[in-house]
Amino acid sequence: MEKKPNIIVFLTDQQRWDTTGVHGNPSGLTPNFDRLAAEGTHFANAFTCQPVCAPARSSIQTGRYATETGVFRNGIAMDAALPTLASVFAQAGYMTGYIGKWHLANKNPVPPEQRGGYRYWLASNLLELTSLPYRTTLYDTDGNEVSLPGHRIDALTDASIRFLADHSSEPFLLFVSHLEPHHQNQYDNYPAPDGYAQRYADPWMPPDLRALGGTAPQHIAGYYGMVKKLDEALGRTLDALKSLSLDDDTIVLFTSDHGCHFKTRNSEYKRSCHEASIRIPSAATGPGFRGGGRVEELFSLIDIAPTLIDAAGLAVPSSMQGRTALPLLSGDVREWPREIYVQISESQVARSVRTARWKYTVVAKERDPYADSRSDTYAEDSLYDLWIDPSELCNLIDYTSHREVAAALRRKLLRKMEEAGEPPARIEEVAPLENPHAKEGLSQWGRNQRRVDSSEIDL
Repeated sequence: MEKKPNIIVFLTDQQRWDTTGVHGNPSGLTPNFDRLAAEGTHFANAFTCQPVCAPARSSIQTGRYATETGVFRNGIAMDAALPTLASVFAQAGYMTGYIGKWHLANKNPVPPEQRGGYRYWLASNLLELTSLPYRTTLYDTDGNEVSLPGHRIDALTDASIRFLADHSSEPFLLFVSHLEPHHQNQYDNYPAPDGYAQRYADPWMPPDLRALGGTAPQHIAGYYGMVKKLDEALGRTLDALKSLSLDDDTIVLFTSDHGCHFKTRNSEYKRSCHEASIRIPSAATGPGFRGGGRVEELFSLIDIAPTLIDAAGLAVPSSMQGRTALPLLSGDVREWPREIYVQISESQVARSVRTARWKYTVVAKERDPYADSRSDTYAEDSLYDLWIDPSELCNLIDYTSHREVAAALRRKLLRKMEEAGEPPARIEEVAPLENPHAKEGLSQWGRNQRRVDSSEIDL
């Protein structure tokens, strides 16, 4: 009988895709991730489907959009009746373990019925509120408080390695959920381990942050320091697998729940449609993923559960709205969607569709983003040409030259909303700007826009 592959999900919190070397960051932050991506499968265009913690995590665990899990914003417990990663693997005889930040319950310690089916438990629902960088407090399977020594990243990594050693003789699913590089809520700061921020005192800055600033000038060094420490933790985890002779039999998937725009797009760090908020690093190695190469197709967090379940040879529950990405590894892209769909809450009730080139977003301005999960009426808000303007500095939504593109994307978005289980909605078109040259802050390339028709929409 063929041995079942083990599974490790290594999740970071609020990590931008362009912190990694494989995405062009020259700071040397992620040699272990870069090696994993080079030797395994690199999902080069990976995105969250909801750029805020709890909704994104509910989608990872269930393969469903946040409006379908019920967790459309933070502070809502996930529906315990939904099939999850843990429940599927547990039914197949796997030991299932969760370590770190959960954020899918409405109380702490998290009661067993709100743990998503994980049997081994060493976690905190709101790790950012029950711990500090050098004071890590979690709760064990029995609900007892556990204090772990060392920096928080090391503390979770030490616990993860102990789990691997204790369960090396049985198939396991281990989900490790780090808080970093999320800001420390109590201080609104990015406290790196001692000595790490100093390494990046004059760092390379992504183009959007160079143009827009935000809090990046005071926060990016600490942020980079945390990313560096996380990559070292990934390296320690891979080393532990090798020393336990588990590396040949274990799938390791690295990803993040959302990105970070450093208060350049709204009054905090995420909850917007922009690349800095929704684009994330993602790669996998191990059985079925070694040598998979660079996958260019758009990959969403809702695809993680189906992909891992399929990679283990298990049946993907019909309730999951995501798709297994395994066919992409062999170049079969025939059935793969050419766009990803994003729901946005807390800052606004918004919906967005992103193709390889375009991003189109609508907003329900009269809805309460904390009380309302959806709307029956939206208004056009933004349109970006990511080929020409990857930093999203010029909003084309009211350009007469781009109305045909907007119309085609509007149809795509309405179709994605329907596929996600949302009720029929209406999108109000923006009034075209007859004189775009007068638009404040318009860049030179924006002044020279030619008319773009819908035939270019999927290029």
